[in-house]
Amino acid sequence: MTGWLVIAGLGPGDDCLVTHEVTAALADASDVVGYSPYVQRVPDRPGLNRHETDNREELDRARHALEMAAEDKRVVVVSSGDPGVFAMAAAVFEAVEAGPESWRTLDIRVLPGVTAMLAAAARAGAPLGHDFCAINLSDNLKPWELIERRLRLAVEADFAIALYNPRSKARPEGFVRALDLLREACEPDRVLVFARAVSTPEEDLRVVRLANATPDMADMRTVVLIGSSATRIIPRDGMPFVYTPRTVSL
Repeated sequence: MTGWLVIAGLGPGDDCLVTHEVTAALADASDVVGYSPYVQRVPDRPGLNRHETDNREELDRARHALEMAAEDKRVVVVSSGDPGVFAMAAAVFEAVEAGPESWRTLDIRVLPGVTAMLAAAARAGAPLGHDFCAINLSDNLKPWELIERRLRLAVEADFAIALYNPRSKARPEGFVRALDLLREACEPDRVLVFARAVSTPEEDLRVVRLANATPDMADMRTVVLIGSSATRIIPRDGMPFVYTPRTVSL
């Protein structure tokens, strides 16, 4: 069997943040599979077949990719950021577990990428410089009650937090509820970083205190970084530095 399946991260947007390993896999692929905007980021070339699908078709997309790899095709499933962070790697392995036994013998590799929270944190300074967690605010695949419990416990544990998928047209109320929870549990001067479309021409970075944060500061292209109680702002001309010290005192 000569077919293989690679699950690759395309990074947050700028082509310079795509790893050489991912670039090499795409150069050798016969087929590329993914959500339409991500497939469109892959340069076209002779012999490359492109399979674009809707955003909510992850399992169907994964099964299709596995079927093609089983037919000896060289398949790359693309995600933005890192494929293991709220992206296609988990969907592929879910399909493998539920699928035919033969899929478990396929050559399947996961190639990491620069995920949005790391790109956003780097732009701001080092807001994730100590213990942190990531929470997806989308309730498409899990109940809101679970999201709220995890967010509340993360605040109680005093993690810095990266919020993915904070707000969309279909569910604008989730981030409103998240901000209400934060205001109940945190001091009003808690530091938030709103990082939209980092590393693209539409990039926008805002550093605000919790008291001044509003729901319309976020959309689906935004990662919201919530500092811990120790997170600091270093004022300077232009965008301030934001960092969370590595040393913790009780």
